Amino acid sequence: MLSLTEDQEDELLSRLIWPVAATLGEGPAWIADDAALWFVDIKQGALHRYDPATGHGSTVAVGGRPSFVLPTDDGGLIVGSGDGLHIVRDGTLGDPVATIDMPAHNRTNDAAVDPSGRLWFGTMDDGETKVTGAVHLFDGGTITVAGGESIITNGPAISPDGRFLYHVDTVAGVITRFDIAATDRLLDGEPFVTIAPEDGHPDGASIDSEGCVWVALWGGWQVRRYGPDGTLLATVAFPCANVTKVAFGGPDLRTAFVTTARAGLSDVELAAQPLAGGLFAFDAPVPGIPITPVRIAR
Repeated sequence: MLSLTEDQEDELLSRLIWPVAATLGEGPAWIADDAALWFVDIKQGALHRYDPATGHGSTVAVGGRPSFVLPTDDGGLIVGSGDGLHIVRDGTLGDPVATIDMPAHNRTNDAAVDPSGRLWFGTMDDGETKVTGAVHLFDGGTITVAGGESIITNGPAISPDGRFLYHVDTVAGVITRFDIAATDRLLDGEPFVTIAPEDGHPDGASIDSEGCVWVALWGGWQVRRYGPDGTLLATVAFPCANVTKVAFGGPDLRTAFVTTARAGLSDVELAAQPLAGGLFAFDAPVPGIPITPVRIAR
């Protein structure tokens, strides 16, 4: 496992690559077939696409509350929005392929795909006060509740071998590891990392090829890398407070793309953080892992 020296940590420098000024940039995913980074703006109902080969970004207004975008096994894209999972067709969200049974004040949030193509995604209280969010599992045709009840579910992130799922309870500041090798439920989880409130709130999480967990800190101005044993290995600083998630991309999966948000910042804070909401990148010390396309029942 790679543990960085102080000099190596200094090389983990974030750089702005697209000043998109997202209100709530989230859900970045490297779509290999498209050779592009896709992400969402939840509050603006937008899908963003960034092409690193040209440095060009484009936006499609799809409406709703898109919270993640991921590839499907038929070459399409699936988006979580509101209470449904939708296929993107001609720049719009199609009818839901599955609907989530949850309170009307909930919405989808972050997501990850396991090696067998099952989609694990979180829901949350859109008002951020009620413990009505949970992790759900879409197995190609149906949605079941896996557990992990919390106000704001984030992550989840899944280990390269598919054995462990890391669930982020943003409000509590706790990341919990669950063994999902033999179950579809989040049972008997073990504490992985607790983030002190003064350091920010854990938001989106991703895993690299060494099984290390990268977590973005909302209000924390940084991304952290933790070893599989919970040891803090590295930090990457950003010029804005609300950092939301890391995604590994590029032809070698060594570019770490990072979304940020303007939401939650006052006018004074926004004036001091003009790059807030931008898409950033840094050179990762190890590659990420490819996204397995979501399996869609046909």
